Amino acid sequence: MGIFEDSLDRASANTATRPLPKSAGAQVRFLVKQLKGSTRETARVLGVSQRTVERYLTGGIKRPRPELAARLEGEVRRRWQPRVRDRARKQAATSTGIVIETRARFGFTAAPGSTDDGRVRLITQHLPPAYAARLFDARGAEAAEEELRRIAAEGLQEQYFTDRGRRAPGLRVEFTDIDYVELEF
Repeated sequence: MGIFEDSLDRASANTATRPLPKSAGAQVRFLVKQLKGSTRETARVLGVSQRTVERYLTGGIKRPRPELAARLEGEVRRRWQPRVRDRARKQAATSTGIVIETRARFGFTAAPGSTDDGRVRLITQHLPPAYAARLFDARGAEAAEEELRRIAAEGLQEQYFTDRGRRAPGLRVEFTDIDYVELEF
């Protein structure tokens, strides 16, 4: 997964209203319930045997290996409170927008005589709901990381660099060398 995909997933997971199940047994029980009671399907998703899943359910195994614990937590986090996540995404896409914080190199294509050399900037900017909707739609359609980056660059270009058309007409922003991206909605 790419940096924007991961950031969107983390932001979505941060909208949860209740904490994740803590113990491995509780996490496995949750996954089995989500997968319609199928221990076979749960085992396939986790990459373990069906018997291993059954032992977690009965309490025969209490502590998973570190790599299994990470996969287990990741699968639970991905399926945790889907309606709460959907409601938060819908609200961000229709009314509240999304906040992006990033440290990256921004280069410009602008009128002659201006400085277009890229430089690293730390930016925290609120993007309007239209950009949030575009990001969510692209993520839902499994768009490439480059498409998500382009949408974010357009939003930052409009909101941060050109101040909604009030300055720097014709400026085009290039969003490269991303150090980190954090999204919040």
